[in-house]
Amino acid sequence: MTADLPDPDRPLRIGTRGSPLALAQATETRDRLATAHGLPQNAFEIVVIRTTGDRVLDRPLSEIGGKGLFTKEIEDALLDRTIDIAVHSMKDMPTLQPAGLALTCYLPREDARDAFVCLSGGGLDALAAGSVVGTSSLRRRAQLLFRRPDLRVIDFRGNVQTRLSKLEQGFAAATFLAMAGLIRLGRADIATAPIPTEAMLPAIAQGAIGIEQRVDDGAVSNLLAPINHTGTETRLAAERALLLGLDGSCRTPIAGLAELADNGSLLLRGEILRPDGSECLTRQLDGPASDAAAIGAEMARDLRGRAGADFLAALS
Repeated sequence: MTADLPDPDRPLRIGTRGSPLALAQATETRDRLATAHGLPQNAFEIVVIRTTGDRVLDRPLSEIGGKGLFTKEIEDALLDRTIDIAVHSMKDMPTLQPAGLALTCYLPREDARDAFVCLSGGGLDALAAGSVVGTSSLRRRAQLLFRRPDLRVIDFRGNVQTRLSKLEQGFAAATFLAMAGLIRLGRADIATAPIPTEAMLPAIAQGAIGIEQRVDDGAVSNLLAPINHTGTETRLAAERALLLGLDGSCRTPIAGLAELADNGSLLLRGEILRPDGSECLTRQLDGPASDAAAIGAEMARDLRGRAGADFLAALS
């Protein structure tokens, strides 16, 4: 064991939110690091940090801040050296990190699709007109209303069990969850049906786990390098460049998905919507995977140009 590797007497501290999904993601990170370096699990310590997004549950995310609600306190702990790395759901991450921090490692991406959850069974198209659907996502709300303007959408926050309980109590007929989260929790059976990405494009970076560190910590950089999944890193470079170019936040209905082909090319699909679902602009671009970020930036410029000031004002 080298001096740069953690051990039970000085474990690497992994910062995370305390939800079941966040803990599952932190545990996956720990296990991958332990396997890659031949270390025992107790060479790592999972440190739970409560974020603003975890504390405020009675208001939609779009009303209390935006992206960063699930990351700020964790990043503060990184900067003050309370933790050594932070594990994040990448769909929650702002496009820019605080000075001194960087995202340097990504785990293999899980299923990026949304899951439609309806206790009575049947798919989205089977819902009767006027049915209530619960979601806290402005993207899902806008996409749903664009496809089914006859439905009624209410705010729905909480973990998987909380949302299922709300369905059982009759607050809504259906809701949406991320397939990736259900799979990581071992609860893929909850999904009534995964929604094809052709029907509902997912959130930027949905299904991806990112690991953040201090930029001056070379030992941690070396520790993380063997578990970085370059395919996920490339796909997210395109998607997050699209998000950055559109100035995306939790107040912005933006969707996007990059996929890699065997021939080394990348296909990026993206869309922006009015929050009420009355209009949706879509775009598709492909090119060499090595140009991933440039492809995302080009798509953002195109969508902004097509949208015009009125459309973009509705997104701000």
